[in-house]
Amino acid sequence: MDYFEVVRKRCACRDYLPDMVEAEKLAAILDCARLAPTANNRQEFKVIVLRTAGREQELRRIYYREWFAQAPYVLGVCSIPARCWTRGDGKVYSDVDAAIVMDHMILAATALGLGTCWVANFDPPAAREILHLEPGWEPVAFTPLG
Repeated sequence: MDYFEVVRKRCACRDYLPDMVEAEKLAAILDCARLAPTANNRQEFKVIVLRTAGREQELRRIYYREWFAQAPYVLGVCSIPARCWTRGDGKVYSDVDAAIVMDHMILAATALGLGTCWVANFDPPAAREILHLEPGWEPVAFTPLG
């Protein structure tokens, strides 16, 4: 699939099969996250990979929709705003960097025949607790992957 076909094919999936994602596909998606450009190449982000099996109720505390925990994985992108590049007028680029990372992963998943759905409407305190985030880390976006 060429790039333009991937972009046209990408959609917000809200129905997932329980089939496991092959380790090679997950690794390729995470490698695309690693390769994502960030402001001043700070790379102040992390991707948290959560297996959903047995954690459906807990994950629905992050985002309440049934389909959110239906896929075999949920990926979360987090950043550290205090360590991300800041433009001269004070604009912190942590959300921009995290968005680029998420977009790289979503497009890679599409190219590999997997579904995703960008989720920004989540409960930040629940996400921080469930992800065991250290102080300074901020959850930015999530996607099911399957």
